[in-house]
Amino acid sequence: MAKAPEARLSRSGTRPFSLFEWMLAGRYLRTRRREGFVSVIAGFSFLGIMLGVATLIVVLSVMNGFRKELLDKIVGINGHIFVAPLESPLTDYPEVAARIAAVPGIRRAIPLVEGQAFGSSQYNGSGVLVRGIRPEDLRKIEHISGNIRQGTLEDFDEGEGVAIGRRLADALSIQAGDTFTLITPRGASTPFGTAPRVKGYPVKAIFEIGMSEFDSTFVFMPLTEAQNYFNRQGDVQLIEVYLDNADRVDEARAAIEEAAGRPILMTDWRQRNRTFFGALEVERNVMFLILTLIVLVAALNIISGLIMLVKDKSEDIAILRTMGATRGAIMRVFLITGASIGIVGTLAGFGLGLLLALNVETIRDVISRLTSTNLFPAELYFLSRLPADVNPTEVASILIMAMVLSLLATLYPSWRAAKLDPVEALRYG
Repeated sequence: MAKAPEARLSRSGTRPFSLFEWMLAGRYLRTRRREGFVSVIAGFSFLGIMLGVATLIVVLSVMNGFRKELLDKIVGINGHIFVAPLESPLTDYPEVAARIAAVPGIRRAIPLVEGQAFGSSQYNGSGVLVRGIRPEDLRKIEHISGNIRQGTLEDFDEGEGVAIGRRLADALSIQAGDTFTLITPRGASTPFGTAPRVKGYPVKAIFEIGMSEFDSTFVFMPLTEAQNYFNRQGDVQLIEVYLDNADRVDEARAAIEEAAGRPILMTDWRQRNRTFFGALEVERNVMFLILTLIVLVAALNIISGLIMLVKDKSEDIAILRTMGATRGAIMRVFLITGASIGIVGTLAGFGLGLLLALNVETIRDVISRLTSTNLFPAELYFLSRLPADVNPTEVASILIMAMVLSLLATLYPSWRAAKLDPVEALRYG
């Protein structure tokens, strides 16, 4: 004849994390009218951990995507290493660029002439940055050639026209084929001083990179025409070098200096954008710390809820102890009770956060349509869309952190339950 559960319990106790302990913990998690307040605290703890984990995943994913998109746009347009001449003008730029481009690990080397000017149409005007570039080099820049919205680069040849950004075209109310006028104070020298230079160019192509600063400022012009327009004596200001791997800048410096065969000054994308990307990294770390507090507060709610549950179940604990339940068994019951809230909340937050992060641009678009407002203006945030990049390593660290905090939060209340004296509990329960 099988022995009763009570007899087995009193003789040998229960195995660690046995079905009996899980069953008892499950009963304590279920809502009863007399224990409604405890269940409310448990519910808020669950929601707090779920929302905290989901918010951490979404915010870090958006900030990762923001950094990745900005880095891709900035480096994709401006190159990785910038070679400027020393001692003498860079008139031998075709040979220098060819030697640098032949270095292993370098994708291309592009000679450039840069200058500021005032661009205008018959409707409006705006300050612009003119970049003189060889037509074959412009076609190799994927962010330009792969994002032509109007016109074509086929006719972009020596002195034939310019390519401008879509936001600049919208600001000036011009389209491909219209005349775009450039004005610079550094024109031809006359007996009366330097006269401003005013010249009109047909717009051959309108591109859209997706970064408002570039789309509203950049004007690409054939290199020879830019040299004439800015009074360059057959030289260029710099050579932009594009690497196969943007993070291998330091390794490429020595090889580029040797290939140049002349005194040069080199800077890289990290030096030019150090302040900007440094500020993004600081903001990301601060947001992580702030949002972690949500999970921490939810973990503290688990502590308060379990302490109240232990007090409410003191009679049950005393009865279980008199039946032979060990202190370890009591501790594991409440450990399972509290940890279940944290672990299930963490997993729910993981699912919610992943769902939101993967559809954040769609959600932004829907909210913008419903509220008739622009939640992500490109003029303020540089990008025309809200990016998100889910990093599996970061997501795993968030989940581990939330689960560890949840487990730690259950230790003290579980220990108090295990230390409860059965006689005192029955006397004052």
